[in-house]
Amino acid sequence: MSAARVLLTGAAGVVGSETARLLAGRDGIELTLAVRTPREPGQVGWSMGAQPPPAELAGPWDVIVHTAASTRWTMTREEAVAANVGPTLGVLDLAGEGTHVVHVSTAYADGREPDETFPPSEFGRYRNAYEWSKARCERLVLERHRGPVTVVRPPLILGRRSDGAIARFSGPYTLLQTLVSGLAAAVVGDPEGYAEIAPVDQVAEVIAGAALGDPPDTPATEVIAAGDATLRLAALVDVICGTLNEVRAAAGAAPIAAPPFIATERWHRFFLPLARRHLSPVQSQAVELLGMFESYTSMPKPFTPTRPVLDPASVLAESVRWWARTRPRLALRTPEPWGLVG
Repeated sequence: MSAARVLLTGAAGVVGSETARLLAGRDGIELTLAVRTPREPGQVGWSMGAQPPPAELAGPWDVIVHTAASTRWTMTREEAVAANVGPTLGVLDLAGEGTHVVHVSTAYADGREPDETFPPSEFGRYRNAYEWSKARCERLVLERHRGPVTVVRPPLILGRRSDGAIARFSGPYTLLQTLVSGLAAAVVGDPEGYAEIAPVDQVAEVIAGAALGDPPDTPATEVIAAGDATLRLAALVDVICGTLNEVRAAAGAAPIAAPPFIATERWHRFFLPLARRHLSPVQSQAVELLGMFESYTSMPKPFTPTRPVLDPASVLAESVRWWARTRPRLALRTPEPWGLVG
């Protein structure tokens, strides 16, 4: 019996590299790794959406695992189409009717209901172009592919459960840097709001399990989340600050103080308009960046998981320790309090 041909896109990314580690060398599969810029043996270069696929990626494929995506929250609509929608269309062109497409989406692909704390957006119910584009990609996969489909929906992704390791720091790790630098003068959001996180190794396990398992008869969706065990925002900040202070104490550095909480509506209606003219360019950039986390860390209710995340506080603590080990100068720096400019 011939080996199953499996194509993994985005194999050098945060999720893709972890998935590649699980799939590499498995009996019964012939794994091909597609990346934008090859840096290791066995990788095939392909600028998806911008150029035709190279000959090495010609079908038929038994399984296509599509993890490639830009997760940048600050993309414009045009950038998101080029980074996410176009590549998804390119991948679908490689899929035959018998190909099992395992598409990695996001737990936020349904968007959210607008309310008084949800500022108007050009993306409607979506917080940003990333969410909007991932929702559009999901629809394209389900509408255009005639074969089996599994959609995997992770929330904010952190490091491995065992040691906190992750291929690249992005997204939620920005919060760590702003806390130790003093740029997070306040945490904006509801202390009782929910903040969904998932370890990258569990996300990869769900993806690899779908790729190696029997294709579903009807489209399947896997939601990776903690459900009732989801951390509240106040608990998330406590775990981050407590873990950082353990690291700092061991190195002889003074502890950092947890910043105060300010309700989203009060922040936007009162504090920010009064303070903005007094902020330095660095402070303004920090405020804009931290503002992107508000609705992700203050959700009114958690997701309903098909693949539960167990002990998210432990996942978060291990991720903080790994970040501190690999970024010691940042983790041990002395916070600089905010001051007025001009």
